[in-house]
Amino acid sequence: MILGVIGCGKMAKAIVSGIYDKEPRPYATLLVNDIDDGQAKLFVDLFQAQRGDQLEVVGQSDIVLLAVKPHQIGEVLRNTAQAWKPGQLLISVAAGVKTGFIQSCLPPDGKVVRIMPNLPALVGEGITAIAAGEGASEEDLIQVEKLLSGLGRTVRTDEKHMDAITAVSGSGPAYVMMVVEAMTEAAVHIGLDWELAKELVLTTIGGSIKMLEITGKHPAELRNQVSSPGGTTIAAVKQLEEQGLRSAFYNAIEKAYHRSIQLGQE
Repeated sequence: MILGVIGCGKMAKAIVSGIYDKEPRPYATLLVNDIDDGQAKLFVDLFQAQRGDQLEVVGQSDIVLLAVKPHQIGEVLRNTAQAWKPGQLLISVAAGVKTGFIQSCLPPDGKVVRIMPNLPALVGEGITAIAAGEGASEEDLIQVEKLLSGLGRTVRTDEKHMDAITAVSGSGPAYVMMVVEAMTEAAVHIGLDWELAKELVLTTIGGSIKMLEITGKHPAELRNQVSSPGGTTIAAVKQLEEQGLRSAFYNAIEKAYHRSIQLGQE
């Protein structure tokens, strides 16, 4: 199987890393293209890829991963229109871009699956949402799930939820990194050295997530277990609420959601 990749940015790198590290590797040849020669060369060095122009990538590949910026999708599809083969599968990573638009640029029997992975895919701990376009079959979805299994978990969803998923899990690692950064810096501010602070924060967050997964309890229930009357935790929680932590997350995720929709319209 020949896997083609158009767009060799960070997300494509995360996806291909998970695929490349899987044994047995699900492709025989990796064919890549990027407008930045340096990015394409990086894929040659990291993943033993071969380089080609956009027409070559589409024309020679069995599956094409389209990982360009949303505003570049239309141009790429126009440039490659003559190269798409009947029944060829296209996997799109472009935030906000509907499968219907992509489908309209392909041959009548073209197949599109839209995905939204996230950054932890780089270490095999990501979650990738998968939505089938009108022409994609159950077999196509299974093939995509197998291809992406090295990235972490996959979940199927209706395409109408993809903009919300982009805002929650696609952008979510950035929110988590900000929380880790803020907690660590606060710990240093009150006297802990950086390495100890980072270890405490990472282990606390990781352990808390594990508790949520194992117990299945609501986060508020577990939070209340450590919030003793008049204690340190409830004092901190009160301060976070007064500073608007909860509303900040509401507003941030809503902003990301609307931006995803907007990207698909540009």
